[in-house]
Amino acid sequence: MIQEQDLETLRGLVSGIIGLPGEAAYAEDTAAYNLSQVHRPDATLGALDAGDVARAVGWAAERSIPVAVQATGHNASAPMDEGLLVNASRLQEVAVDQEAGAVTVGAGVRWSSVLEKLLPLGLTAAHGSSSSVGVVGYTLGGGLPLMGRTLGFASDHVRSFDLVTPEGRHRRIDPETEPELFTVLRGGKGNFGIVTSMTLGVVPLGDFYGGQLVYAEDSSARVLELFRQWAPTLPREASASLAFMHLPDLPFLPEEVRGTAPVILRFAFFGEARDADTLLGPMREVQTLRDTAGPMDYRDVDAVHGDPTDPAPGMERGVLLTELSDEAAGELLQQIGPGSETPLVMAELRLLGGALGEAPAFPDAVSGRTAAFHLFILGVAGQSDGDPVQAALTRLALALEPWAAGSLINFHGPAGDETDRARAWEPEMYSRLRDAKAAWDPQNLFRYGHAVPPVGLMETASG
Repeated sequence: MIQEQDLETLRGLVSGIIGLPGEAAYAEDTAAYNLSQVHRPDATLGALDAGDVARAVGWAAERSIPVAVQATGHNASAPMDEGLLVNASRLQEVAVDQEAGAVTVGAGVRWSSVLEKLLPLGLTAAHGSSSSVGVVGYTLGGGLPLMGRTLGFASDHVRSFDLVTPEGRHRRIDPETEPELFTVLRGGKGNFGIVTSMTLGVVPLGDFYGGQLVYAEDSSARVLELFRQWAPTLPREASASLAFMHLPDLPFLPEEVRGTAPVILRFAFFGEARDADTLLGPMREVQTLRDTAGPMDYRDVDAVHGDPTDPAPGMERGVLLTELSDEAAGELLQQIGPGSETPLVMAELRLLGGALGEAPAFPDAVSGRTAAFHLFILGVAGQSDGDPVQAALTRLALALEPWAAGSLINFHGPAGDETDRARAWEPEMYSRLRDAKAAWDPQNLFRYGHAVPPVGLMETASG
């Protein structure tokens, strides 16, 4: 518990609002996108600028008070139950340097704000399937872009970070000034301090084609077989995923899928419509309930995946797959296909490869570059008892274990014990992360979420 006299000291150091349990500021700054993850720190700080962040971290370090950071509230992986939660959502700088081909963003900026600046200039960036996600947290986890097969991981495009390190010092981190820290920050998530701003490269935007093909549930087996054969043949300009859905019978859903288990192909392509139509030809051989794929205004890019926009209580897990064999496909259908009566609401297979499989110009900590597919599994906590949802997540992950190759940290799911968290990185990189943690955060100040314990710490990190 933080002492009142220490809170008074902090109030004298910062300009932002300090919140305590029961206060409106506390409720606002602890709210996560995943409503099943409820943070209960001793206090919150709604930081107004990078100076607030640095002074707060320095204050916490002097008192050995644990610190965590949140901006948009996405990817909350473990609830914080003590210490200081720094909310960085008010750091809203977005500055485009068109000549340098780069954009600098504050820690609270969402991709939607970046695209508002870039699109009128004929530019885009390595954003994900939802533009409501925060740029910095997404990129620290590697960042799996919607057009990742063309652009690679978002971390590949980072040019520099402004980082508050665990002793409260503000540093500029780039390949020249701090090469090792620059490596582990890109994919190492929030283990080494708080990023207050980041500069990353942008790319020219040409013709774009995207949308969904929605199939009835009785087509699941045929669609999956087609997808297995078709997806690996796609050029790197194309991205695709296949989502097995289990939808409730609710009036806001389209009538043709309400209460059913449709299969949805998400497709996106940089290039001309005629080439995209040719590529989609094999998947259009199966009758669809709806086909929205076509030339698209990039301002509507979120419609490709149609990710939820409102907070909800979710339970999730991600698995990288080395291949999608006959046996793996059979296991997936058995666990999530029609008639499975699974409590899960979605299992999405996303095609990897292309630029995602290439080494970055400067090394980073991102796993998954050799994987063929990524599987993301989602259940809704509260839709049924929590145990059946968790059991279904675990059961599917175990069934696909023979083809598993770790996870991507942004899709990993709740932070478990150290062994579970370690599967988000290759063993050599995990050791490297622990060494870096020992060098930069030996007292394990940043110990929440997907925390990597420093070498020499005997007890398992919290989370």
